[in-house]
Formats: sequence, C-alpha cells, structure tokens
Amino acid sequence: MTPSFARLTTVELRKMVDTRAGFWLQVAMVALTVVVVVVRLLVGDATDHTFQSVLDAGLQPAAILLPVLGIVLVTSEWSQRTGLITFALVPVRSRVLGAKLIASLLLAPAMLGAVVAVVAAGVLVSSPGVEGTWSDAAPLIGQSAVNLTAGMVVGVALGAILLAPTPAIAVLLVLPTALWAVLSLPVFSDVAPWVDYARALGGVTEDVMSATQWAHLGTSLIIWMVLPLLIGARRITRCEVTA
Repeated sequence: MTPSFARLTTVELRKMVDTRAGFWLQVAMVALTVVVVVVRLLVGDATDHTFQSVLDAGLQPAAILLPVLGIVLVTSEWSQRTGLITFALVPVRSRVLGAKLIASLLLAPAMLGAVVAVVAAGVLVSSPGVEGTWSDAAPLIGQSAVNLTAGMVVGVALGAILLAPTPAIAVLLVLPTALWAVLSLPVFSDVAPWVDYARALGGVTEDVMSATQWAHLGTSLIIWMVLPLLIGARRITRCEVTA
C-alpha cells in the first residue's frame, strides 16, 4: 500500500530532526541566532535596538543555513543511498519531491517563529518603552517569512538539480557572490535589480518593501527558484537510482 501524501510529508519532517545533519543544523541556527542577537544588543545605545535592526541581524543565521538544510533534505535519497527503498515504496517520485517541498515550507515559518521569539525577547529586555522600537513589526515579519521560505526552496531546487549535497552547497554559497560580481558591471545596472535574488531577498528586513521592490523580488525568484525547481523535478523523476 502506497503511503499517503500526509504520511510522506510527516516522514520528511522527521528526517530533518532524526538525522544528525538535520538536527545539528537546526540547533546551530537557533544557537547562532541567540549569539547574534545578544551581540547586536550589546552594541550601541538602547535607542538603536529597534525590532527591525535586531531582526535584520538575527535572521542571518537562518537565512544562510535553511537553504543548506533544504539541500540535505532533497539529496538524502542519493547521498545516503536510500533511493531504491524510497522509490520502491513510492514509485511516483514527484510525490516524494512534493512531500519534501511541503516539509521545507513548514519548517521555514517554524524557524522564523523561533527567530522572532529570540529577537522580541532581546528587544524587550534591551529597550523597553523606547519610542518606535516596534514600528512596522508585522510587515517586517511577513517579509522575513518570504526571505526564509524562498531561501529554503532555492536550496531544495539546487539539491534537486545536482542530487549531491557537497556541490549543491558549494553552488549555493558561491552563486550570490558570482552573480553580484557580474551584475555589478555598469552594463547590467538596469537589469541587475530584476535578476539579483540575493540582493532582493537581503532587502526584506531593511524596511517595508515598495511595489517595485516586490516586483524585483518576484522576477528574480522566478529565475532562481521556480525555474530551477522545475528542472530539478524533471531530473528527479527521470534520474536512474542505483544502490
């Protein structure tokens, strides 16, 4: 009997906790968030410790490590050589990839909740009652959710294309720098905001985004998230699985 989609999603969520790589990546995200928030609150005056400024700093560990977790999740059948078992139990591989994608979409807001809790607690302790501390908190949290979720899906897409964690993580870390180096050339000054997803995602915690900034983000994510995910889905459904 083929497992239901809900069961598959539950299994993929458990993989992110039960495996050593997934467990320690999540522990590292929370621990680094606490460290970064504490350091940020120790620097400057209490008036500088607004929710926006602390959230901008505290979000960075999760923004960097969540895509890595997405890569580890989607490449596990190949890196741990469990693909024959998984795809024998679930012959329709797109269901497995769909479960991994839904699991990643559930984990991202859960991690955001942990980050926001740490940031809010730090701000409450550091600058209680300071005027403007909580300005635009709600839209900034929503934009941060887009940041983490999109980053997670980019990681899943890269993992699905390369089917190996090491090269996928290398591409994930190198791609934003290489893209920035190319798009910083004057000839690309007009097109850069529309295709530089790293810069577009980086601006979501700086301030409430305008309609133009959302358009830049949407276009860049179609190029660097949606298209790679479609390519990765095709690769997974057609790639030969070996023991």
